[in-house]
Amino acid sequence: MDLLSLASGGLRDTNIWYPTILGVLVVASAIFLFVGGTYLLLATNTGARLGFLITVAGLSGMMLLLSTLWWTTNSPFNTLKGRVPRWVPVESIEGDDLARSDIPAIQEITSKDEVPLAEQTNIKAAVDSLVVIPTGTNGEEPEPPDEFQTFTETTDYLVERAYTVGGESWLLPSAPFLKPGNISVTLDSNFPWIHVTGHQPAYAVAVLCPVDKAAQEVPFGDPIPAPTCDAAEEPTTIVLEKDLGSVRFPPFMTMVASAILFVLSLLGLHWRERDLQELAAKESEDDETDDTTPATVDA
Repeated sequence: MDLLSLASGGLRDTNIWYPTILGVLVVASAIFLFVGGTYLLLATNTGARLGFLITVAGLSGMMLLLSTLWWTTNSPFNTLKGRVPRWVPVESIEGDDLARSDIPAIQEITSKDEVPLAEQTNIKAAVDSLVVIPTGTNGEEPEPPDEFQTFTETTDYLVERAYTVGGESWLLPSAPFLKPGNISVTLDSNFPWIHVTGHQPAYAVAVLCPVDKAAQEVPFGDPIPAPTCDAAEEPTTIVLEKDLGSVRFPPFMTMVASAILFVLSLLGLHWRERDLQELAAKESEDDETDDTTPATVDA
């Protein structure tokens, strides 16, 4: 085994050194070389204090521009961002009776809220990642299943019916701003910030029925029929709530912090320039006073 193969194989092994410690060292070294090198160059030409103000102004101005782009455009994958929108399971109901739900919006669902069969793929994809018991990968032990994970394979069940309700904005006439339950306040689990949204909570309801495995068993060579629901098994209803995420919130907070540092650094440069102007004006007045003072003749 050559050294190149050994090195590439070692980098693929995840541990406390890679990527945690190595990542921290790379970021710290990049900041030290980029920011520290710039400050060292400016400090040797303009002085330590003025060089520090110029360095902070340049760094915060660059971060202000970058964070503004991250916040207002579709940011690339490796930029600062928060949680992506996703469906979160909030309730599991035995059977298909939506009146048994504890959520008032689910109890009021009617047939007009049913999602057409062609548009159920997004809900099915979200349900697949939530109700299937996880399996271990790379020799790791799988996490214990929760109350929603009751199927071993995605082919063990069918989405018999699906409904969507809620998600309207308070700007719409059909959803007044003061309507109860219209304003939701959530605590971000990844960042110590509170999110306030003017949207009604959006829910998706999926009625899952176990597949009739007996109907799938056919003689060898015969075509396998399409999967159907097992009438002997009771369906399960999963209620999902739309988590709007916080993709643009970290870039926004970075933009605000960078703007504050940028303004403070510019004010520091402005105040320093005013102090120098006042000092120069005072020295000029003192020189003029010395020139106009008559010389005294010793007796």
